[in-house]
Amino acid sequence: MCIACELWWIECEVDSESPKTYAQWLWLVIGTPLIKKLGIQNDTKVLLLHAPDNYFELLGTILIGQLCKKKEVPGLVHLFVTSNRIFEKEMRELTLLIAQNPDIIIWISWYKKAARKVTDITEDTIRNYALNNNLADIKVCVVSEWWSGLKLVVPEAKRKKS
Repeated sequence: MCIACELWWIECEVDSESPKTYAQWLWLVIGTPLIKKLGIQNDTKVLLLHAPDNYFELLGTILIGQLCKKKEVPGLVHLFVTSNRIFEKEMRELTLLIAQNPDIIIWISWYKKAARKVTDITEDTIRNYALNNNLADIKVCVVSEWWSGLKLVVPEAKRKKS
């Protein structure tokens, strides 16, 4: 967090009208709650892969009953990656889920440059992979102070009609 934000946060904790959680604070700073940006509805089955420890705090909820169990097919996957190797490995493993649910939404999150983390993955790396693997990127969003997100889907023209 920037110094100004930290000071604002400390100041707000004293005020009874201030945000009570980090997610509420982020909503004030960024505008749209993360859960809404990601498109997670009350009935969305979610598969989380390599999520940061504070994911549910960022999301503003814990997704009771919505996290996928083994053998369940998700409606939404949120994959956090720190390297191209991990990204490509996880995407290969998601191929079966994509085939089972062509309407699946896949969010890929990677470290922003501001995170100052050593990584070989960028938005362009993810976008190029998507284009070469019958996926389309349709939205970018701020996930947190350190993470960005890119939404991937199977293009409608390539979805099998049942």
